[in-house]
Amino acid sequence: MSDFLWGVSTSAFQIEGAFNEGGRGPSVWDEFAPVHDNHNASVACDHYHRWREDVALMTQLGVNAYRFSIAWPRIQPTGKGPVNAEGLDFYDRLVDALVDVGIAPVVTLYHWDTPLELEAEGGWLNRDIADRFADYTALVADRLADRVKLWIPINEPAMVTLQGYAIGEHAPGKTLLFDALPTAHHLNLAHGRAVEVLRSFNANQVGTANNHTPAWPAAPNDVAAAEAYSEIHNWLYADPLLSGRYSDAVADRLPIENGDLRTIHQPLDFYGVNYYNPTRLKSPSEGNPLPFELVEIGEYPRTGFGWPIVPSGLTEMITQLRERYPNLPPVYVTESGCSFPDEIEDADRISFLDGHLKAAQAADVSGYFVWSLLDNFEWEAGYSQRFGLVHVDYETQRRTPRDSFHWYRKVISGE
Repeated sequence: MSDFLWGVSTSAFQIEGAFNEGGRGPSVWDEFAPVHDNHNASVACDHYHRWREDVALMTQLGVNAYRFSIAWPRIQPTGKGPVNAEGLDFYDRLVDALVDVGIAPVVTLYHWDTPLELEAEGGWLNRDIADRFADYTALVADRLADRVKLWIPINEPAMVTLQGYAIGEHAPGKTLLFDALPTAHHLNLAHGRAVEVLRSFNANQVGTANNHTPAWPAAPNDVAAAEAYSEIHNWLYADPLLSGRYSDAVADRLPIENGDLRTIHQPLDFYGVNYYNPTRLKSPSEGNPLPFELVEIGEYPRTGFGWPIVPSGLTEMITQLRERYPNLPPVYVTESGCSFPDEIEDADRISFLDGHLKAAQAADVSGYFVWSLLDNFEWEAGYSQRFGLVHVDYETQRRTPRDSFHWYRKVISGE
């Protein structure tokens, strides 16, 4: 497995802090109100200032790949116009440092931090954002394409649509339900436009990172509910990228124009799967406007977030993908991790990762990226959930490797 990518993942908004430094503009998440205990990410892990320390931790860990995201508002403070040189320089230095220590940079161009000015113009409801995203991609690729190993244009578009625009749990906090579906098409279109741009800069490998969940019917008569959920969580994003089509169940709700599917459906060098848990569904109760209802999965142990721990669901999901898409490119598990309390001795996290890594290897994947290197700002949950192999004391910013860090180091090294 000499070419296997042993990695860790982070995202810019969750770790960088430094909201008002280096020319960064505001993002849609900067002042999103419904966050646990009014937490905010203005400091987070202070990675913007402490990135050298974090690269040193990765070197100690022994990973050969690091997946991180670039903050669009650092590159274009308003989401359009000329590059902010200071912001791009920050990532240029980070990429150089990774390459110097033999860690492959894996870059995500968008991990949910839409520039605030673009959101004011409609955000992902506005088709124009796909062109703005292509412009932004070109600015980054022009500087970094020669050194980045893997490119992921958009992280988990399903979560942007479902949590950000449909039910309002995430920024921008809209509750549009099915009227949020146009954002899915615009996210897919932006992915396609970014792939075109990256290819024009001779990018090394280009793929995606979609959040996937096996949809389990609660009872035999709930199969239709599970299928409806899977349509909007799994296939709405994978189908057009991998098959060049949308299912009939959703196509008539999408603002598709001539040529869009051709733009979206382009050869990918890899397919990234972000997996945390399966989802159980039943038919909706009276008054529910959705064609499904979520049901608790109670027969498995749970993470600190209350998510069921089901490693076999990862193998199940990758198997489903390969059956649905016979020409599926090599698969990476681009996120896999769990939140537990902040103790340094984290046997539960080790057990979780051991089970999921074995499930990933059983599915013959090409790499595995633990979410996350560091404890971080966990979106609407603020700092209440800790996913890190490295514990972060948010008062002092002291980093302390957990037992799971040392366990993962031994796994990677083959000890």
